[in-house]
Amino acid sequence: MTTTPNGAAGAPSARPPVVDMATWQAARDELLVREKAYTREGDALAAARRRLPMVEFDGKAEVVGAEGAVPFLDLFQGRDELVVYKHMWHDGAPHQGQCEGCTTTAWHLQDATYLNVSGVSFAVLTTGSWDEVAPYVAFMGYTGPWYSVREADAPIGDSMGSLTSYLRDGDRVFLTYATTGRGVERVNGSIGLLDMTPYGRREAWEDNPEGRPEGHDACWSWRTDAAGAPTWGPTSRPVPQWTRPGATPVETLGRQGHHH
Repeated sequence: MTTTPNGAAGAPSARPPVVDMATWQAARDELLVREKAYTREGDALAAARRRLPMVEFDGKAEVVGAEGAVPFLDLFQGRDELVVYKHMWHDGAPHQGQCEGCTTTAWHLQDATYLNVSGVSFAVLTTGSWDEVAPYVAFMGYTGPWYSVREADAPIGDSMGSLTSYLRDGDRVFLTYATTGRGVERVNGSIGLLDMTPYGRREAWEDNPEGRPEGHDACWSWRTDAAGAPTWGPTSRPVPQWTRPGATPVETLGRQGHHH
């Protein structure tokens, strides 16, 4: 038997219908068939990805980080493989005014330990000038290496908002793969967990049953005011900042008056 939580059979509800365990298990098993097919297709795509050709470029091209200008080759840290996230940048924007999607993605890339043990280094690249990037990185508390690629040519300085992988063979460097848009979701563990929940990501584009909570614009959760309302401006902060003791929407947010 299927009922809604409020007891009105068949009536629209903000919650899934309530059923007995056997009915739930049957529905879950039916969905599992589709999930397994999705997993197997993902494995096949990964296998095809490993078989892509690659493009050589100048690994001596310089990028700018905490230690000044260094050749791109240094980002490998002696390892053979490198994955980078290319972070969009709005010149002159306050810290809460940087790209919602990029900042959310970067927050989920705080620790590269498991990449490193697999022989892969990680870094964040951005077209912002280092004098703006450095205080933003410090404000957010990012622990991984960041570099400005403001003057870099492709394939180092192109396609911001993307994940890119590179391979090193001695002093030779090759581009092997790149993805953008929703392709970068794979690093955001929060999105994967939200996709398991009945209310989802709470974004307007999602296909939800009638009566579920109304969704916001994509990336609404990046910056909010103290009450959790999505907003951009002097009362907002990047959401992770609200978890820090004494966090307030005041002078520490960087340059003001920039709108985009």
